Amino acid sequence: MLEAHRLNAGYGQAHILFDVDLDAREGEVVVLLGRNGAGKSTTLKAIIGVVRPLSGEVRFAGQRIDRMQPFQIARLGLGYVPEDRRIFTDLTVMENLEVGRQRARGHAARWTAERLFRLFPNLGEMKNRLGGQMSGGEQQMLTIARTLMGNPRAILLDEPSEGLAPLIVQQMARTVLELKNEGLTVLLCEQNLHFAQQVADRAFIVEKGHVRYSGTMRELASNVAVREQYLSV
Repeated sequence: MLEAHRLNAGYGQAHILFDVDLDAREGEVVVLLGRNGAGKSTTLKAIIGVVRPLSGEVRFAGQRIDRMQPFQIARLGLGYVPEDRRIFTDLTVMENLEVGRQRARGHAARWTAERLFRLFPNLGEMKNRLGGQMSGGEQQMLTIARTLMGNPRAILLDEPSEGLAPLIVQQMARTVLELKNEGLTVLLCEQNLHFAQQVADRAFIVEKGHVRYSGTMRELASNVAVREQYLSV
């Protein structure tokens, strides 16, 4: 469903990603793990086109997208939930959802506001609340819901558990698993290994812009040396 091959990217003169190779299959949850500044978020931004790749290829559902604009990529059915959420604070929950609406896609789950309120009951209780009057966890739910209104076939989640209360983190984990059950491909970046272990099928570890490890979450759980080398603080 989604693959990057020898992906290089950066900001200005700063080269951040070096020949990154990764993939995510249809209906699979894949996590990018690594410490702060490892290049995880830049990887997602390069895939969605917010950061223009310097070289390499990115393919989505078999189509090359690394020279497309972000809005063109989104129209193909690749959703993106940024780390800083970027909800419209002066719009209501319903208005934020309408902003994200796109056409239905034949091979993707079809999302409506009603379905999203079943997935995020908290949002259903505050349909007319302004985005700026919501808690961080509620804003995170709204950002994901707004992206799902685009009926994506795959979704990129940037640090979905960061800064959230433990109870909300558990709700986020259930949400990711529900998206998998709906057939979505999910590629997320995380520092929270416990969260990743609850939701992901496979993991790639990124350090200083290089992929240093790839394997199943079960394999990673049994590899103490790798976790200590690349993930311990």
